Amino acid sequence: MTQTHMAREVAEIPAAARRLLGEGRGAIEAAAADLRDVNPAFVSTVARGSSDHAATYLKYACELSLGLPVASIGPSVASIFGARLKLGGAACFSISQSGQSPDIVAMAQAASDAQACTLAITNQPDSPLARASRNTVPIMAGPELSVAATKTFVTSALAGLAVLAHWGRDDALIAAIDALPDQLEAAARLDWSPLRDALLARDSMYVLGRGPSYAMACEAALKFKETCGIHAEAYSSAEVLHGPVEIVGGDYPVLVLAARDAAEPAAMGVAEQLATRGAQVFATSDLAKAATRLPFVATSHPLTEPLALITGFYAFIEQLARARGRNPDTPANLRKVTETT
Repeated sequence: MTQTHMAREVAEIPAAARRLLGEGRGAIEAAAADLRDVNPAFVSTVARGSSDHAATYLKYACELSLGLPVASIGPSVASIFGARLKLGGAACFSISQSGQSPDIVAMAQAASDAQACTLAITNQPDSPLARASRNTVPIMAGPELSVAATKTFVTSALAGLAVLAHWGRDDALIAAIDALPDQLEAAARLDWSPLRDALLARDSMYVLGRGPSYAMACEAALKFKETCGIHAEAYSSAEVLHGPVEIVGGDYPVLVLAARDAAEPAAMGVAEQLATRGAQVFATSDLAKAATRLPFVATSHPLTEPLALITGFYAFIEQLARARGRNPDTPANLRKVTETT
């Protein structure tokens, strides 16, 4: 097979991140300045699919860096049910690669009509979503031809994180963000072949994370389904022992996406419990003992590290799909833009 669109787009993630942080910096700083002036009491998010996983990541990032609570709004609240939410004095972040999905646009417009400080994070700055929003940050990812989103996910999450960092004038986080493109480049070259070999004939698994990395576990589980046909389920490492552990039998595969943050010891404690029970556990942590350690790129801030984790994962999952005899660019039942009402 010739190089897939997905492989090419994963390799383009560092350049897209540099473009966003360079050419897109003005839009990032303008949105952040507006949010500072408005000083919202809380933040809401509107998204679906991979974009909703980016929103989950930004929920943790916002709550941890700014101390502002974040709520996810179901787009159908506006598009199907016609409810009017009391969003005056709030911020609302809408995330969509295409900026075209009618339900996302309807909810963003409803938030703007309710006098929320609305922000569109999109790859299409002239899209209906951008027109429905007070501010727009173009993610500047360039064309993405693979059905499975990779560089648009990373740049969407990075765009939102950069807005939060500039909003809070967090110099340490801004510096870590500016250093991230080189680290993403290194992450895209990591070798996760032990995990690839373990999953060649598997059809079910768990992906675990905690805190911001839980969002990456959700995104990874989706990509296992989209590209490999593997029924992967994502859980917080704090939840998996409550009930889901019941189906973790001998050699059951588990991937733990652990970042160098306050949640790492707890997440790895669960990883080790599962490994000692016979599960085949792979983890991105130096704390792995019974679990198999996967290589990772450490960044200079806990909130940037999940973006390096998912970039390394994307390179791996494209390779796994091809090793399983699948073309990740042409899943049987999916198309690039899904427009829900």
